Amino acid sequence: MVGQKEAKHACFKGLRLRFKEDIISQLPDPLICHILYHLPLQEAVKTSVLSTRWRSLWLWVPRLELNSQDFTDLNAFVSFGNMFFNSDRASCIHKLKLTITIGEIDNVASYVSSWIDAAIKRKVQHLDLHWCGVSNFFTKPLKLYNSETLVDLKLSQVLLDDATLVYLPCLKTMHLEDNWYPNEATFEKLVSSCPVLEELNLTIHQEDTKTFRLQSRSLKKLNLVRAHFHFRSSDPGVVIDAPLLCCLSIYDYASESFILNNLESNAKIDISLLFGSGFFDERKRSNVHSFLLGITRVMDMTLCANTFEIICRQYSELDLLPRFGYMSHLHVTSRISDLKWLPTFLDSCPNVKSFVLSWFCDYEKMISEEMSFPFVPQCMLSSLEYVDFKVRILGLTAEMKLIRYFIENSAILKRLTLRLVGNSARDNYTLKELLRIPRGSTNCEVVIL
Repeated sequence: MVGQKEAKHACFKGLRLRFKEDIISQLPDPLICHILYHLPLQEAVKTSVLSTRWRSLWLWVPRLELNSQDFTDLNAFVSFGNMFFNSDRASCIHKLKLTITIGEIDNVASYVSSWIDAAIKRKVQHLDLHWCGVSNFFTKPLKLYNSETLVDLKLSQVLLDDATLVYLPCLKTMHLEDNWYPNEATFEKLVSSCPVLEELNLTIHQEDTKTFRLQSRSLKKLNLVRAHFHFRSSDPGVVIDAPLLCCLSIYDYASESFILNNLESNAKIDISLLFGSGFFDERKRSNVHSFLLGITRVMDMTLCANTFEIICRQYSELDLLPRFGYMSHLHVTSRISDLKWLPTFLDSCPNVKSFVLSWFCDYEKMISEEMSFPFVPQCMLSSLEYVDFKVRILGLTAEMKLIRYFIENSAILKRLTLRLVGNSARDNYTLKELLRIPRGSTNCEVVIL
């Protein structure tokens, strides 16, 4: 009896020690795969040497992130990818990310296409294909246009096939960077055939002169980038029809025309537009006019210096600005020489409550600039409550004229925020000048940062 008790005790003690030493190995395979899912690929693969049981567990992990730079050559990269996708292990792939920098694009294209096919069959939800070539594009299989499970799609420098049928019913976010589309209809169909698409990041290739038409009943957020062209064979443009769009960022220095239809009244937009190159002729005036009519209902607007100059200095001299009656927040970046146009633009924003102003700190121009404001816009008398100058104030004459203009004439201003340079002598001078300015609002607080 004593011997049996001692044997049992020794057995239990051994089990406890083994359990303490290798607690992870006691877990079921699905739970181990869940742990491996959160490890970098290299670390997950290293676990294959632990034991016979661990040898192929990493193949069950429903995530694969491959970068060709992590392999010694093309053969090693292809061999590893084939080992994962040709196995019968991962019945479902949650995320696939491929970053390819290998120069022999023709040699690797067929393999990657087959991997994407396999991922689609295994119900991939997040797909990221990034080809880092200098001059070539990566050719994508047509089958990618049809996936019942894709939720997030990222494509970079991919040569897209002509889209005859697109079916992406679950796609919510899409990032398209420097891809090449065979025709305008392909891009239009790609976006319009995603019934639940909410976010789109679009960077248009610098040599692509097509007009991009974006129509979506579900899109809420759009970030669009289009740089200067190296050459131009047509007049490019952008047309957006997205009634639920509430957040729009535009950096487009190439498109001649930019048309927004059915924009939400609570939309927030950040605009950097040139409306093409060349002189401000009748055609350009018409393009600016069409764009402005499309953004009259926005609630929050940010304008870069170039766009502010085009709208105020060039367009407003020929035509009246439309009314931005829904706008409550405005952020303008301006050149020193264009600050005199502020009353003109603010007069078209009768209900703005918050105004943020930045300008390029050309202090020589600030010293020599003759700044005058001929009238007071309606918003300063009835709605403007917060003004923030996001530049360092030196106390120069032109700066103080601008500050005085807002403090003296804003009837219901609650707070004006200034930033000083940190020089005690200049700051003291600026503060003394501020104290001499009569306030149009008895509730106005000047905040110094």
